[in-house]
Amino acid sequence: MLVLFETPAGFALFKVLNEGKLNKVEDLWKDFSSADSARQVVKLKAFSKFENTSEALEAASLLIEGKASKGLRKFLRVHCENETLAVADSKLGNMIKDKLKIDCLHNNAVMELIRGVRNHLAELISGLAVQDMAPMSLGLSHSLSRYKLKFSADKVDTMIVQAIGLLDDLDKELNTYAMRVREWYGWHFPELTKIIQDNIHYAKAVKLMGDRINAAALDFSEILAEEVEAQLKEASVISMGTEIGELDLANIRELCDQVLSLSEYRAQLFDYLKSRMNTIAPNLTALVGELVGARLIAHGGSLMNLAKQPGSTVQILGAEKALFRALKTKHATPKYGLIYHASLIGQAAPKLKGKISRSLAAKAALAIRCDALGDPQDNSMGLENRLKLEARLRNLEGKELGRFAGSAKGKPKIESYDKDRKNGSGGLITPAKTYNPSADSVIGQLTNSAIDEDTALPVITDKKKEKKEKKKKGEKNEEDATLQADGVVGEEPEQEVVKKEKKKKKKDSADNAEVQNGDNGLDGGEKKKKRKKHAEQEESLELPSKKKGKKKKNES
Repeated sequence: MLVLFETPAGFALFKVLNEGKLNKVEDLWKDFSSADSARQVVKLKAFSKFENTSEALEAASLLIEGKASKGLRKFLRVHCENETLAVADSKLGNMIKDKLKIDCLHNNAVMELIRGVRNHLAELISGLAVQDMAPMSLGLSHSLSRYKLKFSADKVDTMIVQAIGLLDDLDKELNTYAMRVREWYGWHFPELTKIIQDNIHYAKAVKLMGDRINAAALDFSEILAEEVEAQLKEASVISMGTEIGELDLANIRELCDQVLSLSEYRAQLFDYLKSRMNTIAPNLTALVGELVGARLIAHGGSLMNLAKQPGSTVQILGAEKALFRALKTKHATPKYGLIYHASLIGQAAPKLKGKISRSLAAKAALAIRCDALGDPQDNSMGLENRLKLEARLRNLEGKELGRFAGSAKGKPKIESYDKDRKNGSGGLITPAKTYNPSADSVIGQLTNSAIDEDTALPVITDKKKEKKEKKKKGEKNEEDATLQADGVVGEEPEQEVVKKEKKKKKKDSADNAEVQNGDNGLDGGEKKKKRKKHAEQEESLELPSKKKGKKKKNES
């Protein structure tokens, strides 16, 4: 059995002379109590020396990941034929067994054996002194630690974190100093605050002018526009400010110098930050800009930490206070955090900012991972995703018709519907239905004299009432039509009058008959017979007229 041992100088293979001693693991340390006893247990078979430090670093880094370098694989193929190999790492042993077809062993006995070899390494390997091993191991450990940290002068995101923090501090200080200049000089020339809005231009004008009396004789063309310069000179003549001494003006000018120097340093720092962001995170910079990208990296701690976050976290990064307050009060959670200041979200309408921020955060998460873990350092991915987001924004605003993804040629194109779409931007699939005013039934209208005809509203009844009234109207119209066809429309009132007169005659005749019969002493039976005969005669007169009316109706 062979034992593989890694040293800072190279790889060593030891031959186990007495494998039976490995059965007693507890007593194995006694065999390595001295160098002579250690030589009776193991013997050096072969040694592979590293040519330089880079080869040693490559081999050590691969061993940490459980892989074998090219030199190690060649070394094992030559010296490990038909032998069992004892290794200190089980992961490395599995890899050697799979690729080199060499049986590997890893257990407690092997670990005790390797520990004993390490104690007497200088005696077991000839030509390897202890004083040489110490600097080799130290140099390899330093180079390995640098490699594990993946140190690179071009990939230092801590510089971005410090730069954006300093930039924010400079903005606060600049605003404070500029406001102090305006308040201090405002006692002498208060009208200048409204005339010049920019803080830097204000500080330059104050430094050049000094006392407001000097404004008429000075030239402000390098600082201000012609219109603003004319306003300044007019206001300096009629200013309501107080007088000021030379000592006060000197202190104000020194404060103006501080404002101008801070502004120059801020511009220089912004250029540095822009170059760093384009080098370290080019795709993120193309999507959200230098300042927003730097603030995201600073808030996440580093570019690698930010790459581990999902898109939903990137979307609300910086709005943690609002998020936890919303979760506590069971209100709507925030839609955006630091990403709100990106130009894409600024271009969107207020109702579309949530959708665009969600899409932008998803693309930004991919861009961050590409920048942190990807090899090619260009902004092609960021520019491509930015174009897609701009197209989506135009689509949401209704400037272009939307489609389903992956629609085939034979399938119809589905157009997006938007009620706020402007005229001439493309019609819908089906035309809108026109309003049919005849479908509404208007029974009556308000007849109040105080209401105008334009504002009067019709009174609409229920559906059941409308049906009943329609039936009644239909029946009346039919009767009128039949009477008009017969020419009897004008005779209706005359027939009613005739009927009323006949009824009166019947009553009068009946009364007269009763009086006559009472006088003549007639019986009640005869009275009844006379009444019946009289009624039958009247009915016989009315029947033919009714039959004629029915025949005419049937014919019509």
